[in-house]
Amino acid sequence: MNLVKFTNQYPNVFDRFFDSNVFDWNNRHFSETNTTLPSVNIKENLDEFLIDVAAPGFEKGDFNIEIDNDVLTISSEKKIENEEKDGERVTRKEFSYQSFIRSFTLPVLVDREKINAKYENGILSIAIPKKEEAKPKPIKKIEIS
Repeated sequence: MNLVKFTNQYPNVFDRFFDSNVFDWNNRHFSETNTTLPSVNIKENLDEFLIDVAAPGFEKGDFNIEIDNDVLTISSEKKIENEEKDGERVTRKEFSYQSFIRSFTLPVLVDREKINAKYENGILSIAIPKKEEAKPKPIKKIEIS
């Protein structure tokens, strides 16, 4: 009687299936530096679109907001180093590096020149006003002659 030894030179089909990105729903929430992307809320009212980005621990100078063609890009890079004090020997020093980029395609009928942003209590808020022609018009009654 011979014993047959199976080597694991080919991964198990089931292991490969469950290791794929199909089941990794959280993978899209990580940037290239393995940090979590900030959550975003987008709202629309009659006059504007509002984007709120949850980014606690940042300062307003950490953000960069640009428009290229019809794409609004919000990015941030923040590098934190622990301070050294004179006379101390550093045996361990940890660095922190956070970065993200989020991009949004803007509708054609937004007023790019009037977009404004503010950062308050960990929330970056961006107001994107609509052009007058994009706003809904009140009902107009036509008189019959």
